Amino acid sequence: MIFFWILWAIDAIATAVILYFFVIGLGDNTVSGQNAGLWLMMVLLPIALLIGTYVLKENNNLKTAKWLLSIMAVPTILFFLFFLIIAITNPKWN
Repeated sequence: MIFFWILWAIDAIATAVILYFFVIGLGDNTVSGQNAGLWLMMVLLPIALLIGTYVLKENNNLKTAKWLLSIMAVPTILFFLFFLIIAITNPKWN
């Protein structure tokens, strides 16, 4: 049960980051009519994932909920670790 909430929190943080960039894009007009469909999918799919996995957990499908949450949580963790390694090692890119 705790593992579910850890995965859910990681996905919620990733969704919050996506929403942040969406709001910033609305402010500087980089989210426009041409790419609104892409942004809509990028915003709604993680939200639907969070809601859907919570419903699955409430209906005693915890294993399926964890599997679905890991689809988004694993790349998020790997992305975070990549930037953490870059911040710690300060590599030379030239």
